[in-house]
Amino acid sequence: MDKYTLEKLDLKIYHEKMKNGLDVYIIPKDNVNGIYATLSTKFGSIYNEFVPIGHKKMVKVPFGVAHFLEHKMFEQKDGKDPFTFYSERGCDANANTSKYKTTYLFSGSNSFSECINYLLDYVQSPYFTDENVEKEKGIIEQEIKMYDDDPYFKMYDGIIYNAFIEHPIKYPISGTVKDIYEITKDDLYLCYNTFYHPSNMFLIITGNVDVNDAMDTVRVNQDGKEFDKLKSIKIKQYDEPNKVAKKEEKIKMDIEIPKLGIGYKIDCSKIKMNINDIKQYLSIVFDLKLGNTSLLNDNLKNLNLITHDIDFTFVNTDKHILVIIMVETEEISKVKKMIEEELQNLDITLEQLDRKKKVKKSNCIYRSDSIYSLNNKIMGNIMSYDEIILDDYKKVEQLNMKDLKNITDNINFDNKTVYIINKS
Repeated sequence: MDKYTLEKLDLKIYHEKMKNGLDVYIIPKDNVNGIYATLSTKFGSIYNEFVPIGHKKMVKVPFGVAHFLEHKMFEQKDGKDPFTFYSERGCDANANTSKYKTTYLFSGSNSFSECINYLLDYVQSPYFTDENVEKEKGIIEQEIKMYDDDPYFKMYDGIIYNAFIEHPIKYPISGTVKDIYEITKDDLYLCYNTFYHPSNMFLIITGNVDVNDAMDTVRVNQDGKEFDKLKSIKIKQYDEPNKVAKKEEKIKMDIEIPKLGIGYKIDCSKIKMNINDIKQYLSIVFDLKLGNTSLLNDNLKNLNLITHDIDFTFVNTDKHILVIIMVETEEISKVKKMIEEELQNLDITLEQLDRKKKVKKSNCIYRSDSIYSLNNKIMGNIMSYDEIILDDYKKVEQLNMKDLKNITDNINFDNKTVYIINKS
């Protein structure tokens, strides 16, 4: 077992790779009552073309398989419902699927050994039949239709779809209704056997836990199971163009106030930095220009042009970062023009950069108090950098004007897609 120190946080992180390849990370905190555990596979909605374990040729499965798998893992052969299991022990359980991973989790303060064993057992015991797969399709169809009725989900997915051309990130995590009805039991097993191999998964435990007992529990659990050997998973690579697929789309929905969305597709191939570091800089830029303390945000509010703060987020592939901006307004054209004019000048001062760096440092301290934030920090590090960042302060301190200017000089805001939802 390896032990590392999370610098300036007075926290230790313990790591061990099980014989089957499962990575286990534990951050003990004895000043809290609860425990939070997440078991993740590096399998998200974008991975629908790959070479399965034991195969030589690439296959293509319908979109939505990763999300469908997440649903089906909660149906066990013995009929026991994992949600019931955890609630009976005073714990909460859940799962989620993103573009790049699927995570199963529980939190609570009781029966840790029993709960961690059960988490590993139910996720590592798939039970798919033709009947239970068909039954799930109707459930997921209703979930898809529910999201289709939500204007913000509709806009978010619509901007991503219209921004990308080749990359499968353009498709919704849950797939379409048509995709769902094409999924078979064999598709699920094919994906499960490849991507749910322990060597493609990682377990993170944060909270009031004895490290040695917890690691022993996981070790015994995993040593009692057999898995085929898995070489590196070959996934289809995509040559995504820099242009957007569709420059503008307007739809109508049953809403009270129209909504404006803008997606800026940024080519990062010329910037010689890790794309997640580029996102760090972009988060500073957009926070200064559009964030809830920005001059533009205040002006728009004072003029009664927006009903709430401007919302922005990022989605990325290995080559592009898509900046998604969403706002609610009766004055679509005016607000769109003001946002675009604000982004024409990306000059950032050293004072502004230093101020945002201080905010990021304070967030590091705040995060250390929460077992959920700590867990998410480790998860994010693994997915973004394939390693744990032990000194977040140092990483923040390394943010500098030279790199910031290099990034802002290489942003082309002409490459965008606009999404407008008007009242029906």
